[in-house]
Amino acid sequence: MLASAAPRSPRPAALLVAALALASCGDDADHDTETDTDGALAPEPGEELAGGDTTVFDETANAFSLSARNMSYERRQRFFVGNSFFNKNWVTAPSSTTARDGLGPVFNARSCSGCHFKDGRGRPPATPDEPMLSMLIRLSVPGEDAHGGPAPHPAYGGQLGPDAIEGVPAEATARVSYHEQPGEFGDGAPYSLRVPEYSFEGWAFGDPGELLTSPRVAPAMIGLGLLSAIPREDIEAGADPDDADGDGISGRVNLVWDARAGATALGRFGWKANQPDLRQQSAGAFLGDMGITSSLFQGEDCPSVQVECAAAPSGGAPEVEDQTLDDVVLYASTLAVPARRDWDDPEVLRGKALFGDAGCDACHTPRWETGALPELPEAEHQTIRPYTDMLLHDMGPALADGRPDYLADGAEWRTPPLWGVGLVETVNGHTNFLHDGRARSLMEAILWHGGEGEAAREAVRAMPAADRDALIRFLESL
Repeated sequence: MLASAAPRSPRPAALLVAALALASCGDDADHDTETDTDGALAPEPGEELAGGDTTVFDETANAFSLSARNMSYERRQRFFVGNSFFNKNWVTAPSSTTARDGLGPVFNARSCSGCHFKDGRGRPPATPDEPMLSMLIRLSVPGEDAHGGPAPHPAYGGQLGPDAIEGVPAEATARVSYHEQPGEFGDGAPYSLRVPEYSFEGWAFGDPGELLTSPRVAPAMIGLGLLSAIPREDIEAGADPDDADGDGISGRVNLVWDARAGATALGRFGWKANQPDLRQQSAGAFLGDMGITSSLFQGEDCPSVQVECAAAPSGGAPEVEDQTLDDVVLYASTLAVPARRDWDDPEVLRGKALFGDAGCDACHTPRWETGALPELPEAEHQTIRPYTDMLLHDMGPALADGRPDYLADGAEWRTPPLWGVGLVETVNGHTNFLHDGRARSLMEAILWHGGEGEAAREAVRAMPAADRDALIRFLESL
């Protein structure tokens, strides 16, 4: 999938949707596995530096919250300003705290870090009665909006607002419960997958009727600027929408609306690659998650039936100033990727080879070279190891949300990067993976793969226990 972006032949594969897992497979991929002069597996030079020169060496609970190591002093000061606005709560307008007022009228969180705790991964509620604190529900109706994206619901908009400021009705409450689906590995060892079931109660503006929903946990924030710097042509070179090579893998790009440019652009961010860049991603999160307007998205998401929402006081026009948005975008762009741990351990190296042998690295592309990006010098011309091809893949009916998003259909998801997955438990205190957090471990995430990832899943399911353990050791090193 790399074209000139990497020293391996381009070949997309099936992702491990949702922040993780392994994913696709093809048995003819070129793998980044080296051997020493005695034929033993050996690490690649520099492979511990997952983020190139931006990489930080930290294994603590703060591992996802550090700035790129190659930042200048002046830019690091802006990083800290952005960090402040990312972490502090916004308040209801009018307020004496004018730089941070304008929360709502409906919202999911009061701060960016409310969903991205310690800049890490969100999780679903632990019990049916727990609110969704770092998870949200996208909403739409069949059809498209004026730019080819999801059509918002006429009464509830594009995202469920489970909370609201005083005097404004919250839209509804979402609940998730689970049942267990048993299975077994090829050697007879049992496993169980957690199947989610979603329900809604308390619709404030009437039954929504035909409604498309998509539950999504907050992804980790690390390395986003580096992904911005991967050349578009290199991403497109890996796409194989018609499966011309007949390997069963048909990675596709998503083409989405760039509100600032007023044109269609390559989608890079979001679970379905539905955002073109980090500025639009950030401005969209300000509006959708906290009800904070910006120069990019100037109107509150208050459908006509939500009279109280439309009449609520504003925190300004816009509520987040351009300079503040710029600082938050800089912060999000320069959160560093932690270095690999145990990358030279023999079992980890064996797990890496198994990852390649199963074809997983054909979709979770290990290595890229970033290009020129003058507005983000830290990310330019770096060798990075994110383990993603940035493409959409059909992951089968079990993981489908049935909700199209620009060119992504209801079963397609962008291959999530795997860097940092081994530190999620340390940073966020859980091991919930995939787009909705249903997987309770890396292995469960793998076992959920279907569609283009089915062959890889079956290859892993057939492995003996020692090989499965080595594979997980490798993933935990990322």
